[in-house]
Amino acid sequence: MKKIILGLTVLFFFGSFTPAEKELKWLDWNTGYPLAKKSNKIILVDAYTDWCGWCKKMDKDTYTDKDIINMLDSHFVVIKFNPELTDIVYDLDGNKLTGRELYGQLCQGKPTGFPTTYFIQPNKKQIQIAAGYLGPIDFKKTLIQVKEILK
Repeated sequence: MKKIILGLTVLFFFGSFTPAEKELKWLDWNTGYPLAKKSNKIILVDAYTDWCGWCKKMDKDTYTDKDIINMLDSHFVVIKFNPELTDIVYDLDGNKLTGRELYGQLCQGKPTGFPTTYFIQPNKKQIQIAAGYLGPIDFKKTLIQVKEILK
């Protein structure tokens, strides 16, 4: 009887541990941009603000999807960017920019609100913009299209 109880206890204890879910490893601009240029990968810039509810929803719904994480890990360098932060200087090919200035470059002078996802092929100076919240299904479609356009 003691062996059964011990066996059940061990089973319960080890069965309660589940492998950690895979998470995206977000980079900041000054780390991710040069890495993408060097590796010739597409940059995904998630432009967000701290007050944006749809940004938080996209973080929760879309950026936790295992298929999306796998696609992003394989083909993209992922960068989180909050243009409202004022204590950071961003380097864009030797030019020092504020968050507002970098945001202006990304949105090409036509702000779209938050969240907005920018896809950049840095070695070809190409950019694609996906404005607004995208759930996992729509975001997967967007990633496939962007890979074809910016390859």
